[in-house]
Amino acid sequence: MFDLSSRQKAVWECLKGPHAQDFLTVIPIEGLGQCVSAVEYRAIIKYRLMIPLYPEDETCPICHKAGMDKYGEHAVHCKELPGFKYRHDWVRDVLWDIQRRAGISAKKEAHVNFLTDPMEGRSTLRPADLLVFGWARGTHACVDLTGVSPLVGLKDNVFVAEQASGKAESKKVDKHAKACAENQHVFVPFAFDTFGSLAPEAIQFLTRVQRVIHNNSSASGGRGFVFGRLGFAIQKRVAV
Repeated sequence: MFDLSSRQKAVWECLKGPHAQDFLTVIPIEGLGQCVSAVEYRAIIKYRLMIPLYPEDETCPICHKAGMDKYGEHAVHCKELPGFKYRHDWVRDVLWDIQRRAGISAKKEAHVNFLTDPMEGRSTLRPADLLVFGWARGTHACVDLTGVSPLVGLKDNVFVAEQASGKAESKKVDKHAKACAENQHVFVPFAFDTFGSLAPEAIQFLTRVQRVIHNNSSASGGRGFVFGRLGFAIQKRVAV
């Protein structure tokens, strides 16, 4: 027997999260972006197995606010690094493509003229990541994606598996659900973490998309296609 460190215990719990392992079932298909280089694959495996990615801790050269820890945790959630926004947009694009192939009408970066930060007013007006037409009994749905690191509270010894994505989901609801309802739209928060675990609303959304694909296809296999492809997209951009 051996003792696990607090980080090892936390990562172990993250790897058991909902759909965190789905990317492993994906068949390599270059046309769907389901291929990674040897360098990217090594980065993914090292991150998930707690193998150091950097020789030693050093200050982040971009934000200058935190250390670039050797396990790469800061690198995957530093908002100043280009990879943070790139990962968000990549996952959004893959989710849109999944819906397109399912025959679900949706638009990326749709200007709906009411999504804003309630505390700051219209100065923060922003488009919906995805606008899904007629999603809920003819009502359009605004889907807002957010990716988080599940290990943020680890240093404070307050780590709880799936807590980060759950909090991110709740914050999105508090910020945008009321405005959507007042403008006859449904709000769907889509939160995921860097290990590929999904928050409840995201799981519910993808489950329905998967059902649409299954109902429109004569093939009996491929029921995990939606979750696998999205999980692969998350992991691929974690490696960037």
